[in-house]
Amino acid sequence: MNPLARLPQRVVALRGKVFNRVNGDDAITIPNEHIGVDRFMELYSHPAANGRSKGAGLSDLFWYWLSPGPEVHQEHLEPGPRYDDVARTTLSMLAGPSRELSTLAAGAASSVLDELVRGPVVRFRLRDLMMPIWAEYCYRLVFDEDCPRHARDLIVGHADDVVTSLKCTGLRHPRRRARLTAYLRRRVVAGDVKHQLPQSLDLDEQVHYLQGTFFNTAVVQLSEGMAHLLLALAQHPEVQQRLADDPSDDTYFRHVLDETMRLYPLFGIAHRITTDDIALDDGTALPEGSVLCFSYPDYHSTGYRDPAVFDPARWEQLSAKDAHHIPFGIAANRPCPAWRISPLAMRAVTTEVLRRFRLASSVSHTRSIPHRAPCLLLRRDAEHPAARQRRALRRMRARDRAEDLLRSILQLGLGTWMVLDARRKRLAGKYFEQHDTQGCPVRH
Repeated sequence: MNPLARLPQRVVALRGKVFNRVNGDDAITIPNEHIGVDRFMELYSHPAANGRSKGAGLSDLFWYWLSPGPEVHQEHLEPGPRYDDVARTTLSMLAGPSRELSTLAAGAASSVLDELVRGPVVRFRLRDLMMPIWAEYCYRLVFDEDCPRHARDLIVGHADDVVTSLKCTGLRHPRRRARLTAYLRRRVVAGDVKHQLPQSLDLDEQVHYLQGTFFNTAVVQLSEGMAHLLLALAQHPEVQQRLADDPSDDTYFRHVLDETMRLYPLFGIAHRITTDDIALDDGTALPEGSVLCFSYPDYHSTGYRDPAVFDPARWEQLSAKDAHHIPFGIAANRPCPAWRISPLAMRAVTTEVLRRFRLASSVSHTRSIPHRAPCLLLRRDAEHPAARQRRALRRMRARDRAEDLLRSILQLGLGTWMVLDARRKRLAGKYFEQHDTQGCPVRH
């Protein structure tokens, strides 16, 4: 292999070592040589593996990337009454008849696709195409009205800034995020939210809860999930054609989605902090305060034949509940609240995309998808000469390789700088020096 082709992988490995060195946590990644996949679910489900942010330097980094408002983000609240209040609110806002939730997603997809994709052949980065769709969708869930363009731009700008910094392909822009905060605050003060917000949160915290849960995590994760799904379809035309030919085949779509989320899980590492000692069968113990990092990619790659191969047919004999497959987490330890709504909405959006376009792509496909999934969208009602398409795909592949090389170096530099900056700011550490786990000021 050309040494330059190996450079991105080497830089990624170096970046991981830098992060671990700078972060300073003695984190335990699971599974490992001592705690295998057979213990993964047992330990993940343990009642004492329930701490989220307090006491881990790793939390400073996540809070830095997810600010403003990580202290009231549902995924980062410590267990207790405030977490329960927020979790109940989120579930109530995501509830509704399946048909209505699907129709809403289809409508958002239809309007955005008709607006943004013009011409018989368009090259688009799939994550960028999906973000305005999910911005409109989440806006409707929160405000129960159509999303105005200026609000959509604020949401997309914020969500893109968060995920770009998370992937270390760009720095944070706090002012860009603050513009969405100001907009949401005006709407909350005006009483425009069509749901009761968590009563355990004050006004600013309610605004940050909406921004972090619905207009950050929801938009980012749905956009990333759809980018993975559509890129997999673009690179497996036989799967794509079957879905396009029979969009009513719910079973086959579920197999495709299960396989996509197995191979490209949206959660890389779920970190938890033990709130008590956990005894292991071999007589050792994980002491209170241990940082446990549950690796979804490692878990999802075990127990399958040819785990690196994208093969939806494997799910014809597999049951998702019996396989090493937890795309939305586990019920015993902070499952994703969108476990029900996401497949419904993603299927509706996929149907709208495939009704209009045939997809083709020649780029690399990794779990982190830092290139945002470049793809050709070819209108189904137009002629597309095969030779011209092959040339376009060759150019796409060459450009992807060049970008991968430059991007890996950029990620190393920006990632190292942000890790150091996060350690200096100590957002989580300072917060818990001044507040207890339920956000109440600590009196000294």
